[in-house]
Amino acid sequence: MNIIIVGGGFGGIKAALELSKDSRNHITLISDSTEFQYYPTLYSSATGHSHLESWAPLGEIFAESSNVEVYIDTITSIDVEQKVVGGESGTSYHYEVCIIAIGVVTTYFGIPGLETYAYGIKSEEEIKRLKRRLSIDIAENHHLDKNYIIIGGGPTGVELSAAMGTYLKRLMKRYHIRERTVNIRLVEAMPRILPRLSEQTSRRVTRRLKKLGVRVETGKKVERETAHELIVSGASIDSHTVIWTSGVTNHPFFANNPSVFRLAKNGRVEVDQYLQANKDIYVIGDNAATPFTGLAQTAIHDARTVARNLKRQTSGRPMKPYKAILPVQAIPVGARWAIVEWRWLRFCGWIGGLIRRVADLVGYSEVLPLGTSLGAWRAAKVYEDDYFAPTIKVKKRR
Repeated sequence: MNIIIVGGGFGGIKAALELSKDSRNHITLISDSTEFQYYPTLYSSATGHSHLESWAPLGEIFAESSNVEVYIDTITSIDVEQKVVGGESGTSYHYEVCIIAIGVVTTYFGIPGLETYAYGIKSEEEIKRLKRRLSIDIAENHHLDKNYIIIGGGPTGVELSAAMGTYLKRLMKRYHIRERTVNIRLVEAMPRILPRLSEQTSRRVTRRLKKLGVRVETGKKVERETAHELIVSGASIDSHTVIWTSGVTNHPFFANNPSVFRLAKNGRVEVDQYLQANKDIYVIGDNAATPFTGLAQTAIHDARTVARNLKRQTSGRPMKPYKAILPVQAIPVGARWAIVEWRWLRFCGWIGGLIRRVADLVGYSEVLPLGTSLGAWRAAKVYEDDYFAPTIKVKKRR
């Protein structure tokens, strides 16, 4: 079977790995990046830890998969009748089955100034830009910003705000700057942080953040940003280090192909009980309008479901309907401390931190070779102030 997989994230890689187990399949993985990005640890790489815990070469992941070819391209169109996806490179990719898992993109909700002045940590380029800003301030100018503001009280915002203080203090020590008070503010528009989790979890994490010196501000609306200030609910906050961790929307590819995809109210793609969006086109992970979309565990579960159903279809057996599974959420809040929630179960403190470490090892092993996954997991203990991603050799379409 000739299978095209679009997207080099959790869903796309897991689907390729599962389907490659059948030597009769020929799989073409198309990604706009040469590397897989492990999103759960981006906050850690942004605060001084090794880049190896957040990025792995696609070529290394599929080195032992002889029936998987990796191409670097950006998909712009899809023809259901001809069974062809078109790339930005001008290349046409023919498929029997197409699986799309291209993830979401950042949105600033039209708030003036954010796109120009705010920093992010959702990619290697964004992290480099943020670390360059901090390096210029502390290493060159021996200066601390009046306020370091993280916008967005979801898991990423919580993780980053908890780790930022320790990172800044390490930088001060490294560059022989007298330690001083660091003002870190976490701003959330909703009445509480972690709004998708329980109120009890939200309260515990709020207490933990305050203990770490983070000022938690909920129910606050970000109105605009300039080069030197952020306007929040009518009040001005002096800062040139504002980090945006909130706001994502579905990839524009789907809205740009309205004859192929039908979108739900939340912008995700409507799929049937087998995760099909159209004939022989499957949409999984963050792109699909399914319960618990937006989580890595969901993307992996989706990929497994589609791979198993394609195997059943090949052998003439009926496909099984998709069943959503509530993932365990484990959110680190500072060193060796995390909160874990699954249904009515909750753990926090060092036990939660241990569970999160185990969860990361499991997460790596789902998509990376054994040696790479162990290396990435161990890299969490390595501090690295400046880094450059390795050059990866994979096939490119020009």
